[in-house]
Amino acid sequence: MMIAIILYIIILVYCLAIIALIYGFTKVNTFEYLGQKPKTKFSIVVPFRNEVDNLPILLDSFSKLNYPMELIEFILVDDDSEERLQVADCRLQISVVNNIRVSNSPKKDAILTAMQTVKNDWIITTDADCVVNENWLSVLDNYIQLHDVSMIPGAVTYECEDSFLHHFQQLDLASLQGATIGSFGLRKGFMCNGANFAYTKSFFQDLNGFEGNDRIASGDDVFLLQKAIASFPDKVHYLKSENNIVITKPLDDWKSLFYQRVRWASKTTSYQSSFGKGLGLVVFGGNLAWVLGFGFWVLGYIPFPKIVFLSLLKFAVDAVLIYKANSFLTKNRMRYLIMGSLLYPFFSVSVALYSLFGKYEWKGRKF
Repeated sequence: MMIAIILYIIILVYCLAIIALIYGFTKVNTFEYLGQKPKTKFSIVVPFRNEVDNLPILLDSFSKLNYPMELIEFILVDDDSEERLQVADCRLQISVVNNIRVSNSPKKDAILTAMQTVKNDWIITTDADCVVNENWLSVLDNYIQLHDVSMIPGAVTYECEDSFLHHFQQLDLASLQGATIGSFGLRKGFMCNGANFAYTKSFFQDLNGFEGNDRIASGDDVFLLQKAIASFPDKVHYLKSENNIVITKPLDDWKSLFYQRVRWASKTTSYQSSFGKGLGLVVFGGNLAWVLGFGFWVLGYIPFPKIVFLSLLKFAVDAVLIYKANSFLTKNRMRYLIMGSLLYPFFSVSVALYSLFGKYEWKGRKF
């Protein structure tokens, strides 16, 4: 009985945290205004490694941007790719530079390398396996003109095929994006995605860039965001706009997905945000409580009705947050929600525990 009570308390705290994020999600207003004449000059930075198949697709989406090309420069930073990229599209102002490695983080080094050549103050980072909306820059420019802002995180979603693995990733990403937007609605922003992240070069310099976390292989996005929130919270706005959503590719095998999530989870212990650390602990606790509850039921320590109630309680609040985020991110309906919700706690707990002690592979390198 005592075991059940403890698990109930942990799940209740978890549910209250998710309810707070749902409330925060609704507090962030959408922005789709496109009435301002474009005037912001952007430098788009794309770090890449062995992306000869994906980069042409990204560049094609760049060429279709509904934005004056004379106001954009594109800087592709090659991080020791095995095959040299050939850029044939002369309609775009594209520079390809080699990454200058100075730290344990290839992506942070790539952004710092690009900083040496950028001509414009507003910088946007994205990934080579992405596709951008034609109004991606237009809505960003309009927001910048109407607000006093120096850093703008945006949303990222997946383009899924008809497979459980792909839709599992979409449900996971929807929960992460829901938590991201919800935290900004609570004025506790702590997370963002480097595939859709804009900030001014001068602001980056004011924050001393990645100084202090360059030993960590990932985190070019969240650590910079958390430094900004800690020092200049009013200068950081989340742009909740369907026009600003970047589409990326889900991974095609479970091993790659596991390592990717381990890479993401490995940053949590180094968070500067106490809210982010606390929320991460609560989410881990909620998922661990469900896994333990399931195990105790199998062993006969918890009766079946109690584990069902525990599951329904957690499932209900998770489903609301995921539904709200997924409705914003994509027009596709959610699939495999029940199956994904049953698997996710086991996956999440495994990722979290492995990230504390294990190594992972990323872009052909071991960290």
